[in-house]
Amino acid sequence: MRTTRHRALRSDAAANRDRLLAAATVAVRRDGEKVPMATVAGEAGVGVGTLYRHYPTREALLAALATQSYELVLSAARQAAMSPGPAVTSLGAFLDEVIRRRDELILPLHGGPVTLDPDTVALRDAISQAIERVLAKGRAEGTVGTEVTSGDIIIMGALLAQPLPYVPDWEQTARRAARIYLAGLAPASARDLPGTGLTRADLEAELAGPPGPPAPASAPRPPAPASAPRPPAPASAPGPGR
Repeated sequence: MRTTRHRALRSDAAANRDRLLAAATVAVRRDGEKVPMATVAGEAGVGVGTLYRHYPTREALLAALATQSYELVLSAARQAAMSPGPAVTSLGAFLDEVIRRRDELILPLHGGPVTLDPDTVALRDAISQAIERVLAKGRAEGTVGTEVTSGDIIIMGALLAQPLPYVPDWEQTARRAARIYLAGLAPASARDLPGTGLTRADLEAELAGPPGPPAPASAPRPPAPASAPRPPAPASAPGPGR
């Protein structure tokens, strides 16, 4: 009897945790990482005390969201690495999965919090390694250029997982963009790429450092000089007899 009750309690705790993470994902995407903890608890249908028992601080909740998101992406990357098909097809399946699960991702490249704990860094590294295995297969097939890096694929996935406003049927639009992108991975196309692709180390260095400056805004165009006033026409000289 005690064992059965203990299992039920563990089951309830797991269900509460899942509800909290699901509600927090929606709330953070909607309101940002400063969303009140009481809002998260209310939308999960549990008390604030239950929330704090699972996640004592906001940072702990955000870290759990990031871990859940990285594990989702890692699963998709490993499926791509284990696929027996061509590398470009596997990369397409990876991008499709990221696009499909876009509303579940709370990650730095998606505007989410930066987490630097060893477990999170290990998850990011595992994602990169899985994608690198797919790229290595593509290089051996001759379908992927040597210049293409795992960072290139990760950044493209992050871009495609963030819908643009006023674009109907984002999933179809993003999948089409992914196919166009993948068609450009062949060696002949990669030969003239500007710059070099980002590596895992490059991305980690950016996450560990201060946020970069915002892109400079376009300088406003100076106003056109006002036209100089035209001088008045000279008065006509009076004619004879006037």
